Amino acid sequence: MIFPPLIFFLMVAFFLTALVMLPLLILGMIGEAFMRLGISPSLIFWLLILTLLGSLVNIPIYRFENRELVGERVVSYFGMRYRVPRLERGQATILAVNVGGALIPVALSGYLISQINFGVSLPILLAVVTVVVNRLARPVRGMGIGVPGLAPPLVAALGAYLVCAPELRAPCAYIASTLGILIGADLLNLGQIRQLGAPVASIGGAGTFDAIFFSGILAVLLS
Repeated sequence: MIFPPLIFFLMVAFFLTALVMLPLLILGMIGEAFMRLGISPSLIFWLLILTLLGSLVNIPIYRFENRELVGERVVSYFGMRYRVPRLERGQATILAVNVGGALIPVALSGYLISQINFGVSLPILLAVVTVVVNRLARPVRGMGIGVPGLAPPLVAALGAYLVCAPELRAPCAYIASTLGILIGADLLNLGQIRQLGAPVASIGGAGTFDAIFFSGILAVLLS
């Protein structure tokens, strides 16, 4: 018979074990996903390090100058109230590219494309994921473009099953998922950057980095 104190200690031990094992499980899944792409374990380690560190680095590429906005103010003059137009200066926004969320996934996708003949399956799947992401993406004021994390990998994995050969499903799903988010969420919404009210709008950065990183991994595992 197990007494309540022992149950308590067992629960604490189970919780601590789960706390330690969960990061290892996630890293194992990430490693498995990259190995399905034909990447060596040593290169996987450096890719993860560079991706996580690169997520902190944004490279400025363009500056949207302050836009003069026409506003109004009310002026009282001898008991009469008048509406007088005035000019207000909007906040400047810097457009940047995130190293971990854009440059590294694009470089890896470019490498895979140069090594594998996908035929027409990849363009078809990429177009589908891009359209779906663009429909789901929403501008988040003060941050950037937000994307639901589960939709891109599910669409990419399902599409890879339908249009890609079995040996091409993993790389096809990865490329379609990551590039589909970058194109559908960030590039096709560049026109909304000035309305976000954020000092920095990062392609592959806040709002889309998590979706890009984990969607690529999940897409490969699901495929």
